[in-house]
Amino acid sequence: MQTGHVNAIDILLDAASRPLDALRALARLVTEVNLNAHPGGHPNSPAWLLWHTGREIDVQLAHLTGLDEVWTRDGFQDRFALGELGDGIGYGHSPEEARAVVVLDPQLPLDYVTSTIDALTDYIRTLDESDLGVVVDRRWNPPVTRGVRLVSIIDDAAQHLAQAAYVCGMPGPSA
Repeated sequence: MQTGHVNAIDILLDAASRPLDALRALARLVTEVNLNAHPGGHPNSPAWLLWHTGREIDVQLAHLTGLDEVWTRDGFQDRFALGELGDGIGYGHSPEEARAVVVLDPQLPLDYVTSTIDALTDYIRTLDESDLGVVVDRRWNPPVTRGVRLVSIIDDAAQHLAQAAYVCGMPGPSA
């Protein structure tokens, strides 16, 4: 156990690294077969969950940083080849739209999520504790601070990666 002062930035960096641990475990489970599986007929496949995880990190991080999204900057938009559908984040997708997110290369969504988490941790390292209280979104009541938004991004990523791992860990093919 570490001793000494741990600040909020240290805690956020630790929390942001946890989805990478889950992603490494998921990489051992994901296959070409289960990546696009729809257990129980659910429209969200592991491919959709991984794509969505990367997109939700990427879009929200671009809003916080003012920088280009990893999606376009690093060529993931072209590599996924999902057209306009891929440029969104998946909230509000119809079942047909969610099913249209098909990925043939299991490594591609893993690479995208890794890149977005790396960008997230790089960003957190630029902050100090006083930055966390700055309001970044007044559309909510109470308004959302940078720190709250970062926790939300990390929590959403952890939940979706766990969902993908659950599906990919199911025995046998899931259609």
